[in-house]
Amino acid sequence: MAWNEERVELLKKLWADGLSASQIAGRLGGVTRNAVIGKVHRLGLSGRATTSRSSAPRVRRTHTPRPQRQPQVVYATRGATALKPSFEEEEEVQVAPAPAVEELVIPLHERATILDLKENMCRWPIGDPGEEGFHFCGRKSPVGVPYCEHHARMAYQPVQRRRDKRSATG
Repeated sequence: MAWNEERVELLKKLWADGLSASQIAGRLGGVTRNAVIGKVHRLGLSGRATTSRSSAPRVRRTHTPRPQRQPQVVYATRGATALKPSFEEEEEVQVAPAPAVEELVIPLHERATILDLKENMCRWPIGDPGEEGFHFCGRKSPVGVPYCEHHARMAYQPVQRRRDKRSATG
């Protein structure tokens, strides 16, 4: 519908009464809220009557922190239920702690700094890198392995032992 003088006058009156652009569009019929806003802007009708809102300032609610909820694991299946995972109660497996491997005492002549390391030398760090006594093992290591036999046992755990350790802790 086109804007004729009668509709423009009604628009001006409704705008001065404080109606919103959506309400005016509904009363006029055949125009959208955006069309009303555009016409108001072109007519320069920026002054508005006071709205029905109260003049008292809004009371702000204080934020009370919610208690921390524990995350819940939800096993839900969407779509094909043939692919739904089935869970059975597992018996709790007692896992014996891995035997502690004692640190080797490396003689002074076998210790290596970062500058001394060469191929087939154990790269196991010993001590704190920020302290003076820090060094690397430096013992002979097999070809293609960065650690000597002792430190390789510490670094590489069999898959089954890792899996058992994970199920025991979590």
